[in-house]
Amino acid sequence: MKVRFHMSDPALAPNAAISTVIRMLVAGLFVSLPLWPQSDAGTKPRSTSVAKATKKWRTPWGDPDLQGSWSNGTMTPLERPAKYAGREFMTAKEMEEKHSTEQADLERRGTPGSEAVGFVWFEDRLREGRTSLIYDPSDGQIPALTPEGEKIRAELLISAPRQRDIGPFDGPEDIEIRTRCIVRDALPRLPGTYGNGYEIVQTPGFVAIVQETIHETRMVPLRRSAHLDQSVRQWFGDSRGHWEGDTLVVETTNFNDKTKFLASTQNLVLVERWTRVADERIDYRFTVSDPETWTKPWSAAIPWNKTGPLYEYACHEDNIDMYGILTGARAKDKKARETIEK
Repeated sequence: MKVRFHMSDPALAPNAAISTVIRMLVAGLFVSLPLWPQSDAGTKPRSTSVAKATKKWRTPWGDPDLQGSWSNGTMTPLERPAKYAGREFMTAKEMEEKHSTEQADLERRGTPGSEAVGFVWFEDRLREGRTSLIYDPSDGQIPALTPEGEKIRAELLISAPRQRDIGPFDGPEDIEIRTRCIVRDALPRLPGTYGNGYEIVQTPGFVAIVQETIHETRMVPLRRSAHLDQSVRQWFGDSRGHWEGDTLVVETTNFNDKTKFLASTQNLVLVERWTRVADERIDYRFTVSDPETWTKPWSAAIPWNKTGPLYEYACHEDNIDMYGILTGARAKDKKARETIEK
């Protein structure tokens, strides 16, 4: 069992009820509906092919079984560094050198009163020797941005630090959504230094995907139905799933404009694929399409590996950061008024 430490949850306790609650939630939504036809929901992987597993993992009702606790933590970067240009994998020597450097970083500890960064809560992430998570395009790079994409990225570079550090902070809605504990990151979720846990729970007709940070649960119906009307926009969009052989394929649309995946717009179309390839591993891939942001779709593959039970990520909007930020802003306003009155 792997214990994770998070800055936002100092009093951790195993949330043993996560699976039970989600199962009850899914069971309450259970409807025996036909699965989608076996058709494409987006761009299929063109490279980094998945070896077919001889073993079949099945639920009691016959669907491919993806259930359990998983981590997508990896040391592989999203884009391919220039020194690995034209190569999908590192050499054995390069892997050894990289491992030594990373291990030294992970073992660093900040001493009291120093400016050194502490790594107490960092997870030991997978090292698989790939040079990038992106496999399409074959150069391992995110495609060029459109003019609109460049504009969005520039705005994000300006607004992010301003929102986080400067304000204005007239109310909770002015504070970034991470601090408000609404959403940690947009979909698709890329691996980070910690908080990479997921739990998958299935019933006939539904798949629930619990994300460790910030304890969001995606409910994916496996049924023949259209996406929500385009006027309905959600934090994690509207997902519709189906099985293609042993692979769960989920297409998500209808995102809102409050979260952006690397400068994407609310018209992002996300196609995800989960294929169990071993008792301890799921091959996960995604393809993102947004003509307003990128000149063409692109795809990445991230291994999901079996892990211990998820622990509660104790983050909620009514937290001490909110009080501190808003109280500090009101004190600043008061001081400014007093200066003007003088």
